Amino acid sequence: MSMTPFMLSVQALLDGEPAPATGVEDSVPMPIPVATDTQVIVRSLAEQLVSEANAILRPRGDVIDLVDQVGPGELTFTMTYHDRAARVRTVMSGHSALVSLDVSNQPDRPSQPRRLSSEDELQGLVLSLIEPHPHADRQE
Repeated sequence: MSMTPFMLSVQALLDGEPAPATGVEDSVPMPIPVATDTQVIVRSLAEQLVSEANAILRPRGDVIDLVDQVGPGELTFTMTYHDRAARVRTVMSGHSALVSLDVSNQPDRPSQPRRLSSEDELQGLVLSLIEPHPHADRQE
């Protein structure tokens, strides 16, 4: 099997390398078209990364689940692995929307909604879900 750079990162993680920190920033309301476009881009990339990670995880009997939820004024997807989950959510209200990231097992949950600082940070988020020994002192 030909391995992508991300697949190599997943294998390295399973071999004991630590997951990179995931870059996040405060989430602020933005125009609905911008927020929904960001949600679609991040969701598409998540599908690609989850597929690549699962190609490495499946022989070990594991996979990351990726589930979409759509409700009135809301677009959400959740990635779960064992007892860990990361949810990326866009909630629309009036003429603006708020994109937020919620990571389970996060030691210090911020009071201000947070989001990924860029689409590239999704790789670190996926790796943090499957990291064999999460570091409690890591800042998310």
